[in-house]
Amino acid sequence: MRTTVLAATLAATALVPATAMSSGATPAAHHGPAAHHGPAVHHGTAGQERSRSAPQAAPAGLAPCGAGQLCLWAKPDFTGTAQVHELSTVDIESCVPLPAGSSAQALVNRTGRPVTTYQSAECAETGEFETYPGGGTWVPRSPYTVRAFKIWES
Repeated sequence: MRTTVLAATLAATALVPATAMSSGATPAAHHGPAAHHGPAVHHGTAGQERSRSAPQAAPAGLAPCGAGQLCLWAKPDFTGTAQVHELSTVDIESCVPLPAGSSAQALVNRTGRPVTTYQSAECAETGEFETYPGGGTWVPRSPYTVRAFKIWES
């Protein structure tokens, strides 16, 4: 079901003219619970798919996150405590659990590499997980509570 909603959200986002985004208008697709800017690859089974998108600045009305960073917020809509991770402090293709007692419900991936977020603090694929492209992906409401992530080589 979520894959169908995600596909519909992506299709609706693709139909919004670029001028609408630059004028500050927010497409209806950004109001859904799993809405985000840019494609995500949902995984229901083991294996990694990767996708790329061109680097971009924050769309109007969405949270800023520096180039080369993965930014995570404790609450939806880029609110609450923020965590910022950079490639220089993260082991590529290793599971990075969030600090004990913390989690994320919104994220921005500007690492330039695909990032998979996990519901499990051990990056277990038995829970929910999704991969987001690194060129610029804004996720104001993760479809699950994020407790760990992996940054992929590309």
